[in-house]
Amino acid sequence: MELSAGIKASLAGRYASALFDLASEAGTVTTVESDLDNLAAALAESGELRALIKNPEVSRSQLGNVMSGIAAHLGLSDLTGNFLGVLAENRRVADLPAMIRAFSAIAAAQRGEVNAEVASAHPLTEAQLTELEGKLRAREGRTVKLNSRVDPDLLGGLVVTIGSKRIDNSIRTRLNSLAQAMKSA
Repeated sequence: MELSAGIKASLAGRYASALFDLASEAGTVTTVESDLDNLAAALAESGELRALIKNPEVSRSQLGNVMSGIAAHLGLSDLTGNFLGVLAENRRVADLPAMIRAFSAIAAAQRGEVNAEVASAHPLTEAQLTELEGKLRAREGRTVKLNSRVDPDLLGGLVVTIGSKRIDNSIRTRLNSLAQAMKSA
């Protein structure tokens, strides 16, 4: 499994790696990954939840109760629920988004996949996503899992991020480059 030293060395990476090891031993990596995807969606949807997990005034026991309630509400596995309890007890729940990303990267590396973040000015069709995935697979030499999002500020084109590599083919970047060239001329 090929992982960057940054993931292994970071606090989030160490927690994610420990969770991955436990999930591997139990044979529940896919279940835990699905649980973490559901948690990420809940965090993305709820500004109150994001604020709560970062609030230092919330006690460990209160945070533990909240995490337990979230686990029950989302129907998370016992392992994921216990993991959230450990995070609450250790006051590390604020790092949960980074842990989710690290776990996803570890699981993808284990499967021989690479994650690619794709930002576009307009939603991409399934055909466009399939074509892009094929081109990225040919370039990277392994399976590519796409996560797409819309960023209207791009004006057009795409920005693809794979690990530390970024392919910026957006109109915004082209216009900025042209403006810089005109200033220096």
